[in-house]
Amino acid sequence: MKLYLAAAVLMLVLAVHTEAQEEPTLEQHFTKFGTQVKEIAEDLADKTKTAFQNIEQSEFGTKTRNWFNDQYEKLKQKMTETFN
Repeated sequence: MKLYLAAAVLMLVLAVHTEAQEEPTLEQHFTKFGTQVKEIAEDLADKTKTAFQNIEQSEFGTKTRNWFNDQYEKLKQKMTETFN
């Protein structure tokens, strides 16, 4: 008899515990979604920033920047010679 009573109490406790675990509400789903989007955006921003820093510090980036500066100086010099 005690075994049946213990099993019944155990089943009752499990049933109450299962009912106590509620499913997330729509608001909780949107909050979680917003958090995930924010994390993805921050990760993407960090990766993009790192990529631009790597390009800026690379040999290709340096040569390209120097070439554009040279072209700008040449154009500026020609404009000065032409209009003065």
